[in-house]
Amino acid sequence: MINLINFILTGLAFIAIVLAVIIDFFDNHSNKDTRKEKRSFVETGTMFIFFILFYLAIRLGFGKLNFETNTFIWIISAICWCVLILGIYFNVAGRFYLGKNWANQIKIYKSHNLVTEGTYRTVRHPLYASLIWIFYACSILYFNWVAFLLNTFIFIPMMYYRAKQEERLLSEQFKNYKDYSRKVGMFFPKIF
Repeated sequence: MINLINFILTGLAFIAIVLAVIIDFFDNHSNKDTRKEKRSFVETGTMFIFFILFYLAIRLGFGKLNFETNTFIWIISAICWCVLILGIYFNVAGRFYLGKNWANQIKIYKSHNLVTEGTYRTVRHPLYASLIWIFYACSILYFNWVAFLLNTFIFIPMMYYRAKQEERLLSEQFKNYKDYSRKVGMFFPKIF
């Protein structure tokens, strides 16, 4: 039963995010009024390559730990399912709030506005944060320590690098960005 729920929710996460990315590409492909641009090796293509590595680690069982299903496993799974659903919501809603500001590469458009509403009230980079959360949830759901380490030591540093590049341009463009970044966490909410 747990395996079926894991399969359905991880499949739903994958489908929802892939559809959201495709919609972003079609919706924002024509936005050519770029004010500033910075090329980054961390973009949709490299994120997809990471996803393939992550998927293969789980699918082929590299680093899989085996546990008997018991009450503790059900509790851990239920928490991870909630994180998966929250991740899907943050990714799709974050794209909605970001709207025409989205780009595959790092861009500031002439019509660019600083988004601080919705999911951007909780974290500065909800698209990246949601993927980090989803990858952690999946690595725990499938009890895969290799996937957990891939997320920790490859994906998070990639997202941090990309986010810092974006933040440099946003700080130059929007004077209130530094205040915003002091109040709102990068990938995880600031509690205090």
